Amino acid sequence: MTEDQLEQETLSWLADVGYTAIYGPDIAVDGVVPERSHYAQVVLVERLRKAIHRLNPLVPLVAREDALQQVSNLDTPVLLSANRHFHRLLVNGVPVEYQQNGETRGDFVRLVDFADVAANEWLAGD
Repeated sequence: MTEDQLEQETLSWLADVGYTAIYGPDIAVDGVVPERSHYAQVVLVERLRKAIHRLNPLVPLVAREDALQQVSNLDTPVLLSANRHFHRLLVNGVPVEYQQNGETRGDFVRLVDFADVAANEWLAGD
């Protein structure tokens, strides 16, 4: 099996469970609909920002933006540790603090809608 065959089979499996395939070069810096500021960028920032705002409307904007920054900059140089940390954020939410009525409040910003899984945007790069 070639790498391309494996990729196409994987994309087919993901499509079967609701993912939408997007062509990587189309969303690249110089693509027809760029969604990345550089080629090494993994997170599609504007898509993530929209999801965070949709899922967490009661959390103040400053805390939602903090969550976005935490996810975008895991600050973990070891790939395995970064993957584990990101998984915890996906499952548990991103811990944030913000000021409300003169008090510091803590909360978790959700990245995935587990109550309505179909409401999420599931993408796979081709």
